[in-house]
Amino acid sequence: MASARLTPNGVGAALAGDTNLRPIVQVVNLRCVNVDGKGTPRSDRWRGLVSDGAETCPAMFAGQLSDLARSGLIRRGSVVQLDEYVINMVGGRRVIVVLNLTVLLAECDIIGNPVITPESESSNQNNPRVEQFNGTRQYGLAAGNPSPTRPNGNVPVFQPSVSGSSLNTPTRLSDKSPVFQPTAQPSYRPAPSYKNQGAIAKNEAPARIIPISSLNPYQGRWAIKGRVTAKGDIRRYHNAKGEGKVFNFDLLDSDGGEIRVACFNTQLDRFYEVVEVGKVYVVSRGNLKPVQRNYNHLNSEWEITLERDSSVDLCPDENSSIPSQQFNFRPISEIEDTPTGTILDIIGVAISVSPSTTVQKKNGTETLKRMIGLKDMSGRSVDLTMWGDFCNREGSQLQEMVERGVFPVLGVKTGRVNDFNGKCVGTISSSQLLIDPDLSEAHTLRQWFDGGGRDASTQSISRDHTPSASRNEVRMTVAKIKDDGLGMGDKPDWVTVKASIIFFKSDNFCYTACPTKEGDRQCNKKVTKGTSGLWVCDKCDKEFPECDYRYLLQLQIQDHSGTTWVTAFQETAQELLGCSALELVTYKENGDPRFAETMLSCLFKDYLLRLKVKEETYSDERRVKNTLVKVERFDPAAESRYLLDLLSRLVASY
Repeated sequence: MASARLTPNGVGAALAGDTNLRPIVQVVNLRCVNVDGKGTPRSDRWRGLVSDGAETCPAMFAGQLSDLARSGLIRRGSVVQLDEYVINMVGGRRVIVVLNLTVLLAECDIIGNPVITPESESSNQNNPRVEQFNGTRQYGLAAGNPSPTRPNGNVPVFQPSVSGSSLNTPTRLSDKSPVFQPTAQPSYRPAPSYKNQGAIAKNEAPARIIPISSLNPYQGRWAIKGRVTAKGDIRRYHNAKGEGKVFNFDLLDSDGGEIRVACFNTQLDRFYEVVEVGKVYVVSRGNLKPVQRNYNHLNSEWEITLERDSSVDLCPDENSSIPSQQFNFRPISEIEDTPTGTILDIIGVAISVSPSTTVQKKNGTETLKRMIGLKDMSGRSVDLTMWGDFCNREGSQLQEMVERGVFPVLGVKTGRVNDFNGKCVGTISSSQLLIDPDLSEAHTLRQWFDGGGRDASTQSISRDHTPSASRNEVRMTVAKIKDDGLGMGDKPDWVTVKASIIFFKSDNFCYTACPTKEGDRQCNKKVTKGTSGLWVCDKCDKEFPECDYRYLLQLQIQDHSGTTWVTAFQETAQELLGCSALELVTYKENGDPRFAETMLSCLFKDYLLRLKVKEETYSDERRVKNTLVKVERFDPAAESRYLLDLLSRLVASY
């Protein structure tokens, strides 16, 4: 049977805190644990004992190592090198949590005569454990014995010391007894305001502050210290368990580790007013869950959900050792090939700002929307979609600056990529917008823009893509939409046309809609007036004295190649006409000249119109329907740059 040389005193040094040792040890016992302490089934976990030939200690193996144990590559007798591990207290014992390892020998005889170290025992001194290895019974000592020795007396004595000691230079009490003095991390005691809320039990040792990057689900009690870099709004949700509310905040520590913390319901009530962006807190206890990458781009594999015994305590005297924010800016050109839903940071010069509009979300509620055009040195520009309060805060400030001819640098922390209009970036609840930030990237952009970048040709990745792009993203004429048979496939086609509006159907530009809300969603079904004079909704089976009015606008557009009919619904029609459907109905019913003025003001003007083209069935007849999804005022300067850029690409292709 093969043999190997184990790291002398590897177990003792590891338990003493030397996580850089990478000791070679032997697995002397291994078993699978499929249930937690409450008997609840879960994915298999493996635990056992590891030995350096003299001492042993309990070990827990991370989930990513389960396949090695399940396949038998790690088993009793295997010799492994511990590449990455942490030391945790589990059930009163010190345990090595193995995060990564290298298998040196899959099978080997038990090496030496390993005994149980005090660190691997329970803290109950009256219950020394007995372990059985290879038919030989070895007795371990209780954890209370400060000087454990083997029968030959030639064993290292471990004496933990206070912070500042070193493991690199062990001292010796004699020629045969080296004493390791591990570094002890500082302890954290929660503020008195939380001591009655279960954060720390009476007479329990204080939680140890650890780096965010060291968090893992095998730890019992822990504490992390970080600066709040982002705080989300309160969001309400509804699921099978009922309704609830939640908010998130992000923490950054001095080592660059980041993690997101979620507070639901009761914990939201406790901590929402406590947490402030920019301040440093110690967070203790919480449930670690795997990160959901669709919504979280932070560099941690875990997210924290605070619970009843969690605590969040302010560190008012914290110095500048923890940075206020860190960014990972991506060039706009890279966004073009970035998958939809990716969370990222971008920075660019704001070259255009659209007015704020009101749109209706899928759940029936309304929110604000504003578009910002950003460009950078990569030769690309992108649309940033602002949602909600961002439109009134940073959006209003940006609009005022651009209208004055000042084009500020805008940094976007935590934006989400989408492909609704080509490739765009949208804000989410945890996004941060920084106007002219004091960052090296911002200074470089400013110098480039002021030094000639303002007039540099730029291609938008949000609209008017190159001719080689998919037909869903290119500029088309009205005739080409028909000639290419767009909209006949399983999915709709999305195109942009430069055209004028030449006619409105003014007799039925809107419909009467049900104002009833089902949860957060408004019904919006068409209603009719009954004999009682009340409006009746057949879907809701309700009557009400007032109805809502929603646009259903039929308009005809024309370019140099032909004409076609287009339908504009609520949000797009309101953006085009500049007033609500109720206002326009009121103008018409009162004979107000503003009705005709509003309609005529949009005719025979050039627009860039974003269309959704899809075949639909009406009364057993199939026909292609064009839906207007975005209206952009025609900008001659931008159009000239687009045409020049198009010509340069065509010339380069020959």
